Amino acid sequence: MQNHVDVLVVGAGISGIAASVYLQQRCPERTFAILEGRDAIGGTWDLFRYPGIRSDSDMYTLGFSFRPWEGDVSIADGASILQYLKDTVSEYKLEEKIHYGKYVQRASWSSEDAKWTVTVHDKHTGKEVSWTCHFLYMCTGYYDYEEGYTPDFPDIGTFEGEVIHPQKWDESIDYKDKRIVIIGSGATAITLLPSLATQAKHVTMLQRSPTYVVSRPAKDPLGERLKAFLPRRTAGRLTRLKNILMSMFMYRISRRRPEKVKHFIIDKIREELPDFDVDTHFTPRYKPWDQRICLVPDSDLFEVIRDGKASVVTDHIETFTPDGILLQSGEELQADMIVTATGLKLKFMSHLHVEVDGKHIKAPETMTYKGAMFSDIPNLALASGYTNASWTLKCELVSMFVCRVLNTMKKKGYVQCTPRLHDGSVEEAPFMDLSSGYIQRAVHTFPKLGSRRPWRMHQNYVRDLFEFAFGTVEDGELEFLGPAGE
Repeated sequence: MQNHVDVLVVGAGISGIAASVYLQQRCPERTFAILEGRDAIGGTWDLFRYPGIRSDSDMYTLGFSFRPWEGDVSIADGASILQYLKDTVSEYKLEEKIHYGKYVQRASWSSEDAKWTVTVHDKHTGKEVSWTCHFLYMCTGYYDYEEGYTPDFPDIGTFEGEVIHPQKWDESIDYKDKRIVIIGSGATAITLLPSLATQAKHVTMLQRSPTYVVSRPAKDPLGERLKAFLPRRTAGRLTRLKNILMSMFMYRISRRRPEKVKHFIIDKIREELPDFDVDTHFTPRYKPWDQRICLVPDSDLFEVIRDGKASVVTDHIETFTPDGILLQSGEELQADMIVTATGLKLKFMSHLHVEVDGKHIKAPETMTYKGAMFSDIPNLALASGYTNASWTLKCELVSMFVCRVLNTMKKKGYVQCTPRLHDGSVEEAPFMDLSSGYIQRAVHTFPKLGSRRPWRMHQNYVRDLFEFAFGTVEDGELEFLGPAGE
């Protein structure tokens, strides 16, 4: 069985939903379909079910510009985010476009036919089916949905309690009145700690090194004031703009004056935990924004530490014991349950096998064009987000640009557009520049960045907005061809 559409969107999470709405509104004459490997929309927000799962960005910017967040809180829980996405799908009547249980495995481009042939595994029938399209839009996120990352703990089997990775958490897990050790110090660990502490006997976060943690009000003060006299959607749009500008300002000053920002963050934590060893447990060795900064709503993390319900230990694991974890310092952490919040496995385009005219194209051999397309791969785009701001912001810009490209092709009769790197002097750089472990483990499997535009990504929404929305589409580096290869 073969199906054909003009644009094939892969993924029905935040980026896939955004892509579909943009196609619907800006390219109304183009047919499109959405292939989703799972049996539900939502991506991350349907997959993760661990206690306390919430946004690590404010919802005014994580939400869509075309459907502003109207919720009561700025930092929302996973269930609220998933409902927001479901409501968006319903409002824009996208459900009929989504095909569930469809895993995209291979994509082969034919220049002669100017189309992609996409091989899809249907998990419901166990059979392979083919789809064809003129443009392939990958909205698959950046990590492996099947499993998270767990370091090689050779003796973890010695531990007689439960060992759980947050990515595999389900509602049947009982943690009431248990002693829990969370291994990790990233956003997941910092989210889990206060939530587990509400029912557990005690929760310990075991980290090798600290992370920057910043508390923000769960409700946006300006947003709440604006809602008092403006329609909720108008208030949402204005709050979104404020948060975009504020996050850009904070990122810029963090890069220009890292020590000043570091002292500011640490001083705020000292105010929250006056009798705590902040130097050891909350003072990172790296600069702000060398890794993402973790947000906590209304100081919930610090509150459970002050109340004695939770603790933080900074040390290295020596070995696992039947009753817990023996540390290199000689201390043993007693536990009934260990949660390995040790990170994600990155997975570029879901490890899609890509061929162009019979030649296998490997991602690390390509260079990213505007963070959206890739050198020598025609008619393919990837929705990607920012590392220093909400994922949705960049995803919407990419969708905006894809629609401009598609409309240019339709207007001028082009059938193929391919980024071409003609300048041999462009130097290579890693796709992502954060020092986080989950990025460093996999960055070699991603395309490269270049040393100049349009082969370089800028972590700057306003700059990208002008380039993606108003910049020249036919810039000489995106090659367009007509039906006869002209």
